Amino acid sequence: MTIMRKPTHPGTVLKEDVILPLGLTITEAATDLGVSRKALSELLNEHTSLSPEMAIRIARATNTTPESWLNMQNKVDLWKAEQKDPKVIPFPVFDEPETKGLMEG
Repeated sequence: MTIMRKPTHPGTVLKEDVILPLGLTITEAATDLGVSRKALSELLNEHTSLSPEMAIRIARATNTTPESWLNMQNKVDLWKAEQKDPKVIPFPVFDEPETKGLMEG
């Protein structure tokens, strides 16, 4: 499955949907999250990926789930990997009786 447009980075979502509407400065938001201003700024400006720890902090501050934030990051990461268009030779189809069980968890 190829994702056509680049998904929105979680830092952009945090900035545009949370921090700006609340009228918080980056310094205030960083203090509330318990992280450095630099760490938050790098995330908001898409210079770094969202870590699981940061996802937990944001989820607690916004009454959301860490999984929702990590899913956003995962979509961005997968999109970036797809852009590299890795060349792969597909594995042969498993149709021999002795290999059939390998594909059935």
